[in-house]
Amino acid sequence: MSTSPKYVVGVPKEIKTDEYRVAMIPVGADELTRAGHKVLIQTDAGHGSGISDEQYAANGAELVASAAEVWKRSDLIVKVKEPLREEWPLMREGQTVFTYFHFAADQALTEAVMKSGITAIAYETIRDGNGNLPLLTPMSEVAGSMSIQEGAKYLERPQEGRGILLGGVPGVLPANVVILGGGIVGANAAKVAAGLGANVIILDINLDRLRHIDDVMPPNVTTLYSDRHNILDSLTRADLLIGAVLIPGAKAPFLVRREDLKRMPRRAVVIDVAIDQGGCVESSRPTTHSKPIYIEEEVVHYCVTNMPGAVGRTSTYALTNVTLPYVMQLVRKGFDRAIKESPALAHGVNIRKGKITNPAVAETFKAPCAAVMDS
Repeated sequence: MSTSPKYVVGVPKEIKTDEYRVAMIPVGADELTRAGHKVLIQTDAGHGSGISDEQYAANGAELVASAAEVWKRSDLIVKVKEPLREEWPLMREGQTVFTYFHFAADQALTEAVMKSGITAIAYETIRDGNGNLPLLTPMSEVAGSMSIQEGAKYLERPQEGRGILLGGVPGVLPANVVILGGGIVGANAAKVAAGLGANVIILDINLDRLRHIDDVMPPNVTTLYSDRHNILDSLTRADLLIGAVLIPGAKAPFLVRREDLKRMPRRAVVIDVAIDQGGCVESSRPTTHSKPIYIEEEVVHYCVTNMPGAVGRTSTYALTNVTLPYVMQLVRKGFDRAIKESPALAHGVNIRKGKITNPAVAETFKAPCAAVMDS
């Protein structure tokens, strides 16, 4: 006879502006209910991703009208984006919340989660045995590809840009794209930009990563070691700058200072994908899909904090492909056993019982860092 703990798993509708993703698809509800767990889905939670309430119900989920009821009845909340201020009162002690948190960029959220007593497991800091970030990777792939798509659009003159076609035409030079960071975001951005015919420079401090990129990318992608002088020199030619810097769990460093923007061509475009972690351009501040840009120092800034949310259908399926196995581990084993047996999940625990358990988050706020199982 099975001794598996039985969980109530809740999926509220995302309320962040222009967020169309949902944290679970019907197959997830089916897997969980067949394993004896209860799944609560808030009405219309899947609408932005093209998933109907009827599809969830047909796979065993219970539809719930209000977010408050989902939060009240659930042992485990599975989301996409961090709880917003209006959701903070719904968090309750002893509950586990599994989502993107990006604590280092939001002290108020960090304090609210600590005060609530929940266990916060952050998608973005789960790390597998190879050192990869499997729950961040698919959204980084989406954001990297989108950064060029959006950058190309905002380079158009009606969108306040320079009036440049990314790939140029015969007899006219293509745009110059500079990418800060050679990780998943940077590599996907480079691949798309190169495919459109742009001249691409990608900078990183990891020479092994640069060697790999140099091996797999086409000739119009150039690799460059990332230091202050090379960044400044690259800015002078950058029609489009992509901020793709990541230090897992920590605030992104400002690699481009406000005064550095004066080196860029007038009405060049910055797409700061690192904005979820505070941004890597000093002049960056969070924007939304409905108001995505602003202009400072004659440079167009695009700093949308949930870029993949605009392509909800693609992003939801890409995300849930990788999150569902971890949800199944948590409900099958219970929190303590799952954390003991899965170092990857242990890396994901950022806050538990009011204490910060992730070293990078603790360092950001100069706070003590507790061991996961001791907290």
